[in-house]
Parts: sequence; structure tokens; C-alpha cells
Amino acid sequence: MTQRIALKHKKLESWINKMARMCAPDHIVLINGSQKQKTSLEKEASRTGELIRLNQKKMPGCFLHRTAPNDVARTEGLTFICTKKKRTAGPINNWMSPRAAYKKAESIFKDSMKGRTMYVIPFSMGPTGSPFSKIGIELTDSIYVVLNMLIMTRAGEKVLKQLGTRGEFTKCLHGKAERDLAKRLILHFPEDNTIWSVGSGYGGNVLLGKKCLALRIASYMAAKEKWLAEHMLILGIERPGGQIQYLAGAFPSACGKTNLAMIVPPKSILKKGVKVWTVGDDIAWMRVDSDGSLWAINPEKGFFGVLPGTNSKTNPNAMATIKKNTIYTNVLLKPDKTVWWEDGEGKPPKNGIDWLGRKWKSGIRDEDGLPVKGANTNSRFTAPISQCPSASFRSEHHHGVPISAIVFGGRRARLAPLVSESFSWQHGVYLGATLVSERTAAQYGKLGEVRRDPMAMLPFCGYNMADYFTHWLKTGKRMARPPRIFYVNWFRKDSRGNFLWPGFGDNVRILEWILDRCNGKVGAVKTPLGYIPKYGDIDTDGIKIGERKWKELFSIDKKEWALEVGEQKKFFAKFGRRLPKEILKELRAFEERLKS
Repeated sequence: MTQRIALKHKKLESWINKMARMCAPDHIVLINGSQKQKTSLEKEASRTGELIRLNQKKMPGCFLHRTAPNDVARTEGLTFICTKKKRTAGPINNWMSPRAAYKKAESIFKDSMKGRTMYVIPFSMGPTGSPFSKIGIELTDSIYVVLNMLIMTRAGEKVLKQLGTRGEFTKCLHGKAERDLAKRLILHFPEDNTIWSVGSGYGGNVLLGKKCLALRIASYMAAKEKWLAEHMLILGIERPGGQIQYLAGAFPSACGKTNLAMIVPPKSILKKGVKVWTVGDDIAWMRVDSDGSLWAINPEKGFFGVLPGTNSKTNPNAMATIKKNTIYTNVLLKPDKTVWWEDGEGKPPKNGIDWLGRKWKSGIRDEDGLPVKGANTNSRFTAPISQCPSASFRSEHHHGVPISAIVFGGRRARLAPLVSESFSWQHGVYLGATLVSERTAAQYGKLGEVRRDPMAMLPFCGYNMADYFTHWLKTGKRMARPPRIFYVNWFRKDSRGNFLWPGFGDNVRILEWILDRCNGKVGAVKTPLGYIPKYGDIDTDGIKIGERKWKELFSIDKKEWALEVGEQKKFFAKFGRRLPKEILKELRAFEERLKS
């Protein structure tokens, strides 16, 4: 017989018990956030095989989890925005009516937790009690989800206390069910402040405080409440003298956002006294303060990062962060019960157990002659921000940090220059709206396929993206001192296919120029795209960037850009008359600048 739960918040109690009657769990357990309960759950998950305890001497507090082979990334084709009117969701989102969505999901959730435990996770996105923060309650039958949420959010009794007896909360229901792709749904009901996810065990689909609440639901809330919920990192740059200025940056998933958030400057920059402080690597909630400037918090308190390509060269701070108290997902298990992933640290091990649980040897190939990878291409780590060497003390600040600049960045092998500055906030919104990048392993689809990803929010905007652009434009008008907006491209290549810019830690050099522009310390060259640096204004001490390479990094091929304008017109046409006139005005102005 399904248990019931009693709480002081009667609306919450009623909802939990209603979901329990549908899912029929054998037990209901309230997550209180205590170390004792967490340890007990780790033991239970290790006993059932949901987690594998790793070498506790070499990797204290670390565990390995494997998802189903058909469940290794966000399932965008099965992710829906469920609103009464289709136009509210817009042409970019998958839409389903709330009535149809609830009915379809209920048939999958029905009795799906028989023989299982339903865990009740009270969690706060943002510091508990902050005016920025929002509270959610996630119900799940996965200990993996519970342990990840304890890392990623502020969770437990303190959140229930903050919620009180009548506080508002986002209703989040997750069930593994059969993990059948044909019975998988990730449903968002922004008008009901509700999220349902069923049939998946992958973090991006089931950690409902992350993309689901913090972006899809929060973006809808933000439009109503006049703030911004963005897929952005937040970092601080400390210059000699101790002044710290903060930047927010939007980059599509797996395109270097986490590496930039934890960036370690090169020695020549460190010698000047420059330091970088990590506030967050993935999500920014931003509000216009009474002083007329934009302030931001990171609503998360952990990292859910991509592992392939993460090593001491690309991201030394990440490597230091994940040495302990980390959950690894879909990586190779080595004989000594440590882990490995492609393009990770050191040479591949001679043998091990791959992410599918099969015996694996270095160099083995499949029946088509292709290398068999030990770790999945979207293998992940979940680790506390507090363990990051560059973690900012402002991560827990209730008021957040002031944002001096917003940076958009995508992968463009030929077109976009290394960095450019918008002419205005309106022009900057246009630049963000035209963000393009190659598809990554974090999404289903063809790797390397170019797709338009405005503000890196294409998979995460919880309402009509045309209205989202309008909201950005209105937000700019509400600010007395709006952040300057920039566009970066670390991935430009020469005619032989080699990267022109060294990237990684050297990207700090570009961030320095961005702040110098914000502070009025350097001039710039006006181009059809925006303002670009003058030769010599970027600190290139220690790297070889001569005038010839500089010209390649910043060259503008007007014919190629004219073709790009044509593609932008096709994309914007999807929004019809709902697209704000200001965006079309900037598009036409850019087209005219190219001609002149």
C-alpha cells in the first residue's frame, strides 16, 4: 500500500500524496539534507548497483553511474513546452497541449514506482532566502537523482523552512519507469509551474532544477517578473589593485563554457596580478537593480560538466575539482577502480570496463573498423563548486554580482572574428539572436552540424523566442548602465584547418580587452560587424600573433557574410510578425554596412 506524507504546507502535502497515488511507490522518503541520510543513500545505491563506489583512497567520496545505452544525452525531440496556446510556446519549441501531455504521461507514470521508493527533494535554486531564488520540490525514484541534486542545489529541511506553510514552489515529478525511448517524455507546464519527466535517467533530463526549472520554466517566470534567466557562465576578473569585474557568457553546450568559467590565465598574465574567479559555469539569473545596473547569481551550487577533452591542459581547475566527492557518469572503469575518459589525463589504460559495462582493451575496434570508446562522448561529472580552486566567495552572496559585460560565443571556422563589440544593447541582442554553433555530443543529432542557437537558449527557452527577444530589448531600456555586449569566436581556422588562436587559458587576454573597453581604456576599429581591437591592444606577450595572423583572425569576407545574412533571414522568418522590429532593423543595417 502506498504511503502518505504529512507536512505543514498543506498544498505541498496534497500534491505529493496525489502523485504517490498515481505512481504507487512502496515508500516515501523526505530528503533532509543531512550527511547521515546521504551516506545511507550512497550505501543503498552501491548495494543495488545504481552506483559503483570508486577507489576511496585515490578518489574519496567518488562514485560511478551508468545510464541506459539509449539514454545518454538530452532528448530534445521528446522535450515539450505544454501551454494552452501553441503560439505561447512558439515555432522553435516542441508543443503539446497540457491536457494531452498530462494524459499521455499519466499512463506511463501509473504504478511505475511499485517496488520502489519515492524520494521528496525540497530544493532552492539560488541561495536559500535570496530575492533571486526559487524553490522546487522534486519527486523521484532515483537515488542517483537525489545525490546529484544534493550537489547541484541547496536541498533539505532548510528549504522547507524557507518555503513555510504557503510559499510557492515548482512541482517537479520524475520517474525512471522502463527507460524506454518510446515512453520517454520531458514535459514543461510553465502556466502551471510544473515539470514532469518520465522514462529517462540521464542528468540533463532528470535533474529538474537544472535546465528544466532554471531555464525553461524560469525564462517564462522571468518574462513575467522582469528579470533574465540565461544559459550563461559568470566569472570575475581581478586586476592589479584588487578590483574585480564580472562577465556573463553564453556558449552552446560543450563549446568551452565550463573551461572558460574555470580558466587559468597563462604565466605572463598571472605575473601582472590577474586572477579569475568562478561564480558559475552554466546558468545566470539576472535582475536590474535599483542602481540601474544588471546583477546576477548562479542558481546552482555544483557543476554538471562534460568529461571528454577535460584534462590538466584544457581545464586544470576542473581536474582539481573532481578529485573527490564527485559522481562520474558513463566513463571507463579502470582495474584499480579509478576512471578514465577520452582525451582525459594521460595515456589510455590497457584495459578496463567501458561505459556499457563491457570488458574493454585499448585499441579495440568494432565490426566497422572504428575505435571502441571506453567512455561515452557525453560522459559527465557532478561536483561541488566549493571544491573548485577558483571558486568565488560571491557564489553564495544573496545579492549576486554586478555584470560589466555579456559575451556571446559560438563555433565559426571561417566567418566570425576573434572578438567584436556591439554598437549598442539593441545591436548586441541581434548578435545574440544570430548565435551559431556546431552541434555537440550533448544533443542528439549529427555531430558537426551547424545550427542556430540564439543566446545559446534554443533548447531551453520556455516560451516563444520572438517574445524572448522582445524581453531582452525591454530589459535594456530599463537599465541606466547596461552591460556592453561582445561576440567571441575561439575556433577560427586558417586555410589548412589549423586554429588561429591558441584558446584555453589565453582566452583571458580577450576578456582583459573586453573589460578595458568597458572601462574606456582602449579604442577600437569600427567594422560592419562591430568594434574590433586595434593591433597591439590585446596582450600577446608569450604567444606568437603577428600582423599576418592578426589579419586572419579579424578578416571579414563580405561575400560569405552576405550568404550568412540570407540564412539569418530564413531563420527569423519562422517567427513571422511576432519578431521584434528592432531585430529586423539591425539585420537590414548590417546588410547595408556590408554593401558599403
